[in-house]
Amino acid sequence: MSSGQQSDNSWQNADFRAVKLERPHVEVTHTDDGIIYVSQAEPLPAYGSRITERLEYFAKTKPDQVYLADRGADGEWRKMTYGQAYQKVRALGQFFIDHNVSTQNPIVILSGNCLEHALVSLAATHIGVPSAPISPAYSLVAKDYARLKDCIDAVTPSMIFTTDAGAFAPAIQGAVADDIPVLTTSKATGGRFINFDQALTTPPSQAVDRAFSKVDGSTIAKFLFTSGSTGSPKAVINTHEMICANAMMTRTAFTYFEDESPVLLDWAPWNHTAGGNKVFYMALFNGGTLYVDDGSPRPSDIHKTVRNLKDVSPTWYFNVPKGYEALVAEMEDDEELRRGFYKNLKLMWYAGASMAQHTWDDLERMAVETIGKKVVIGTGLGATETAPGAIYCTWPQSIAGNIGLPVKGLSLKLVPMDGKYDARVKGASITPGYWRQTELTQKAFDEEGYYKFGDALRVANPDDYNQGFIFDGRTAENFKLNTGTWVATGALRNQFINHFGEVVNDVTITGADEQFLGALVFPNHDAMRKMANMPDADIKDVLAHASVKDFFQQKLQSLAAEATGSSTLIRKLILVDIPPSLESSELTDKGSVNQRAVLNNRPHLIKEMYSGSDRLIAITK
Repeated sequence: MSSGQQSDNSWQNADFRAVKLERPHVEVTHTDDGIIYVSQAEPLPAYGSRITERLEYFAKTKPDQVYLADRGADGEWRKMTYGQAYQKVRALGQFFIDHNVSTQNPIVILSGNCLEHALVSLAATHIGVPSAPISPAYSLVAKDYARLKDCIDAVTPSMIFTTDAGAFAPAIQGAVADDIPVLTTSKATGGRFINFDQALTTPPSQAVDRAFSKVDGSTIAKFLFTSGSTGSPKAVINTHEMICANAMMTRTAFTYFEDESPVLLDWAPWNHTAGGNKVFYMALFNGGTLYVDDGSPRPSDIHKTVRNLKDVSPTWYFNVPKGYEALVAEMEDDEELRRGFYKNLKLMWYAGASMAQHTWDDLERMAVETIGKKVVIGTGLGATETAPGAIYCTWPQSIAGNIGLPVKGLSLKLVPMDGKYDARVKGASITPGYWRQTELTQKAFDEEGYYKFGDALRVANPDDYNQGFIFDGRTAENFKLNTGTWVATGALRNQFINHFGEVVNDVTITGADEQFLGALVFPNHDAMRKMANMPDADIKDVLAHASVKDFFQQKLQSLAAEATGSSTLIRKLILVDIPPSLESSELTDKGSVNQRAVLNNRPHLIKEMYSGSDRLIAITK
């Protein structure tokens, strides 16, 4: 407990820090067949149709303001202004034109977040050519490069960009044709390698301006890959219209951006839509500054985020729930970190999974302890196909779970399905489909052209739709017991994590076509070692310790007391010693767990659950 931490719950009564945020009001239409349409009464304000118009605009109106910054090799911030960025984008644009890049043969980016990655992406976008950032894990963690090759084959690039030719060399050799040039910031030159600094010396000609003049809303800005636990990745088309519309939707939701340009510190990978679209273009569209956080929620990297937050005080902050949990643990005993984090902060945003209530409470408590007021915590619902923001909750809540209402310019359609409402959306920010995959595109949309999320929602207050919606699980992850009873895994997973608290990192619910529900539990290893008083023991021995098993048995028993029937009663659990794997798609770059991949990859645990095992922990009858 920090020295200033309150022992009671008086912080819950504190006011919120003043901030201008949208409080939307919606129009609701019910049809005779039970379908519900929800949209905001006010239209979306006008916006431009070419996203790099904003770069051109701010390069002229505030050329000396810092636009992007990252940590250099010496550990110091490398800063790039709007004026500098625009000049470099034009030079790279000419370089790409000279090398005949095109929509049919775009640029693939193999890199983490950095200034050079941003310039390559913006330069391609500026001249009307897509870029395709691919998860570095497909190159640096995977062993067979199968997913990387699938992505490469999907977009048939004419050029590869990488920041580290040495680290990515095995993957490039294993998945990229020998005749495709590689643009790199490394010293490697000759053969297929082209030096990035040399490319920046290309004098821009009128060809860059002509290419930009041909860009319109339908021009493809980038491809972002998404896939499930099986099958080939899908290249989601992201047009200029999608990105510009979503940037305006976000600006109207975070109304205070109209008065002040945001200051952002963010680690979310740019090969995902949250970091690469929402956060990246949030800075550009609103003339803000984006500091690239070289940290992450992982134990090995959280110290970097701590260092960066002591340098940069964001006005808007995004993280996944696990990231906030890691940050809370660091802030408890670090007053300097708390002061830096909350100093200018007006909104905390989370996505990727539901936030545990104890994490929510800790964030609010420490805000009150630090600045005397709570800071609004918001979330929403989105997808790679929706650019991504579709539904936002921008008004104060006391508990996690409310995802809000559809943003301006977007129509939400709720279709009855198995006792729930299947969520679908339509608007200017929705993708036209998957690149070169007509059949998958057709399956993604319904007969009215609404994109099907695959997520279920329920109304927070049936008497007042303006109170927002509650996420009700992934429809693709829900299943039936062998009794025919439907199980909403999303809600059950959230309940489990909230009940067990910080000792559980994540859980996967089992029970499809079985007699009862089970849980594969990924425990917090540090917490387990403390519980068993075995700091240096093998984790298998720790999880088998009587004190650990007794704790989980008692907590499982008390959770069972809250069950309302077989669809919410978890009878058994297994403590899993091997954490979710990034390489096998069980863990995403953002730290969230792919439930389906865990079940597919660990059938032996499912067999143990339903055939008996020494590791089983069960409720008593």
